[in-house]
Amino acid sequence: MRTNLVALLSVCVGLTFTAETLHAEKKAQAPAPAATKKCANENALGVSRTVQIDTTGGPGFGFEHYKVHDFLADKEVILTFDDGPQVRTTKAVLDALDAHCTKATFFSIGVMALGLPQIIRDVAKRGHTVGTHTWSHKNLRKKKKGEAAVEEIEKGISAVSRALGKPTASFFRYPFLQDSKDTLGHLSKRNLGVFSTDIDSRDYLLQKPARLVKSIMAKLNERGKGILLMHDIKKGTAKAMPQLLDALKAGGYKIVHMTAKATAKPLLKYTKMIEKHVKGIPTAGNERPTSSIVTTVPTAP
Repeated sequence: MRTNLVALLSVCVGLTFTAETLHAEKKAQAPAPAATKKCANENALGVSRTVQIDTTGGPGFGFEHYKVHDFLADKEVILTFDDGPQVRTTKAVLDALDAHCTKATFFSIGVMALGLPQIIRDVAKRGHTVGTHTWSHKNLRKKKKGEAAVEEIEKGISAVSRALGKPTASFFRYPFLQDSKDTLGHLSKRNLGVFSTDIDSRDYLLQKPARLVKSIMAKLNERGKGILLMHDIKKGTAKAMPQLLDALKAGGYKIVHMTAKATAKPLLKYTKMIEKHVKGIPTAGNERPTSSIVTTVPTAP
């Protein structure tokens, strides 16, 4: 959230690729049933229940800003991550979640997703929900107005969808949690749910894993439940995840996985705007693992 993304964004914006752009909007589908495979970790958090969110009209969630929809019972937690994907940290977060057989929601930035499409696709393949977090993490309340703000939102949706190879969930989170009347109106018309938070980990400040876990658990114990905001681009967060998930389990907390009833359909106007950034990203179903393309062969002495 209040993290300096300049270096990360500049790397991803500079990447170039080759392939056709996202061309057709896919029909919204209900999420697939959760897998019933037995978890190898007998002390895993797992997922206590899965909720499906109808985002018609752009409802807001997270009592830090939107004090309307309280659907969590005592001791229930929703794990959310912003600003990714990133090379090592996102994978570490995913691996920690897998070890506990639990699920989260990732709010991805457009340029980050286009720069690392294989990682955001891995997020989805592992069963997590992917929403959007604008194109380049601009503060839409202070720095963007009118069409410029809409463009920041919509390019983000087009970019993350293109990187995923399919439309994202109809979930959106504001950078810095800074909304505005005009953009809320736009999100309402687009039927995108808006997610704030109940508990801000402030992991952009607390870098040491032990201190971060202690702070999060103290906030959770005081509040008793809530939507937890973290960042999968933070090294400290990635390192803290195994300890945090263990602490949640020990504390009797249960994980709720959010899914969306509908998808966020990209708009052609904004999809065309990001075309130069999507070169080389395979369309859905055409991915080939690098190991099937590049192999090591014996070297002549």
